[in-house]
Amino acid sequence: MTEFELIPGLIVRAQSGFFGVQTEAGLVVAQLRGIHTRGPQETDAAALGDRVKILLLEDGTGVIEEIEERERVLSRQAPGRQEIEQVLVANPDQAVFVFACADPDPNFRMLDRLLVVAEREDIPAMICANKIDLVVPRAAKAEFNEYARLGYGVIYTSAKTGKGVRALRKALRGKISVFAGPSGTGKSSLLNRVQPGLGLRVKEISKATGKGQHATVFPELIPLDVGGYVADTPGLKAFALWDIEPDELDAYFPEMRHLVADCEFSDCTHLHEPGCAVIAAVEKGEISPERYDSYQRIRSGDTE
Repeated sequence: MTEFELIPGLIVRAQSGFFGVQTEAGLVVAQLRGIHTRGPQETDAAALGDRVKILLLEDGTGVIEEIEERERVLSRQAPGRQEIEQVLVANPDQAVFVFACADPDPNFRMLDRLLVVAEREDIPAMICANKIDLVVPRAAKAEFNEYARLGYGVIYTSAKTGKGVRALRKALRGKISVFAGPSGTGKSSLLNRVQPGLGLRVKEISKATGKGQHATVFPELIPLDVGGYVADTPGLKAFALWDIEPDELDAYFPEMRHLVADCEFSDCTHLHEPGCAVIAAVEKGEISPERYDSYQRIRSGDTE
């Protein structure tokens, strides 16, 4: 290795300007080269999940010299700073949205909002329907079947019995996966089934970061024994649709986007216009009324 050879790595931790970079040689604590932080910043210069190249210093620390262009990001509006993007996770391979089949009952309006965010950022999304042991499986599958029909992967699991855990573990292998879902859906218990202790670490991080505070625990990518990482995520409010314009929303509903060109008006909102292909599809039963209701709510700015 020459004195100035740069080492590739992945940012797996971030705290107060210091980054933990996973390299083939191990974990290196590094800081950004100053050139990356000069001038106005519209987004984080470096973030969890960024692929970087570092210069290794004599004391074993490093300097982040290069940051690869991001393929995709999961982000939110920076607290108190309008139009500034705070990157939660860069380059996630997939988002796993965990909802319970019962206790609590699945909030499909919330799921629809999360799927819109994933579509917006081009993040492949899958749905984990947990607590399948609390319901009649046929009934649960009927509830979530609409999402499978739209092309989203759906895995039915039980953290209590272990059902579906093998399939979930296989889906996580070798990927950077963002876990998200309402409280009470059993995310921590499920992750502990995937890998003992994993759910506890995620729960600790989520508690610390849920309100945008990194007081005791810092954001990190948690390594999986089977390969890949699970990204901790703040509370669901972090996924606000802060940068999505109303007139682009139809593009993030798979069942709607191919119909837009058939609407009579080019600026159709799909809410009330005559000759709307989307409304016609709803009336014919080709689009579920529940999904259309979610579209209407999001379009009108309803975030509940």
